Amino acid sequence: MKVATYNVNGVNGRLPVLLRWLAESQPDVVCLQELKAPDEKFPEQAIKDAGYNAIWHGQKSWNGVAILARNMEIKELRRGLPGDTDDLQSRYLEAMVDNVVIGCLYLPNGNPAPGPKLEYKLAWFERLHKHAEQLLSFELPVILAGDFNVMPTELDVYKPERWVDDALFRQEVREAFHNLVGQGWTDALRTMHPDEVIYTFFDYFRNAYGRNAGLRIDHFLLSPQLKNHLKAAQVDHHVRGWEKTSDHAPVWIEISDIPA
Repeated sequence: MKVATYNVNGVNGRLPVLLRWLAESQPDVVCLQELKAPDEKFPEQAIKDAGYNAIWHGQKSWNGVAILARNMEIKELRRGLPGDTDDLQSRYLEAMVDNVVIGCLYLPNGNPAPGPKLEYKLAWFERLHKHAEQLLSFELPVILAGDFNVMPTELDVYKPERWVDDALFRQEVREAFHNLVGQGWTDALRTMHPDEVIYTFFDYFRNAYGRNAGLRIDHFLLSPQLKNHLKAAQVDHHVRGWEKTSDHAPVWIEISDIPA
């Protein structure tokens, strides 16, 4: 099974790029973030014509997540992260696809920091910790995938000294990520590329993509049931160079012989 995550930065504005990438890469399951579209504006028919079923959790102008599956049923399990009934931001969607639980997430940015947005990010992280722990207790194959808005280590950011006070790299945010992984999750991309400089996001400014001045903020976390089934993990770096593309590149993993 090939599973991908892609922050599309506007599903309708980037639809030609998304469809081109789907045709080229042909992932089996895709987690999308930053749809920036309400539910009724999701391009369901275009996605269907590309060969994918879809569920989505949209929001006007901001946020929004979706899960796509090629020739497979998607059984929705959860819409929204538990723990705060007043949180109306569309940032989490969970489904069962081919006996694997897929959690698609778009973690808050948190800037400017310090301030209310960082507090919301850390509170969201804490809710994610609790839910992830519960998912592990079920002892099922689980993949948490998406834009975590965290660079876990200095290897994951171009010129880390410039990011010390940014909400994507602050110590408490990195600790939250490491504590999450410490529950028993496997960071798939870093596991397959332990010492490589590998980025998933490149700003539109200052020729960041051309200079390879990026960040690794899009991640796959695998439950213990999938750790030994991970066969590949890559970034479709070239897609970031396409015209009218997202500032993120698609990231994908391959899992083989998934336990039933």
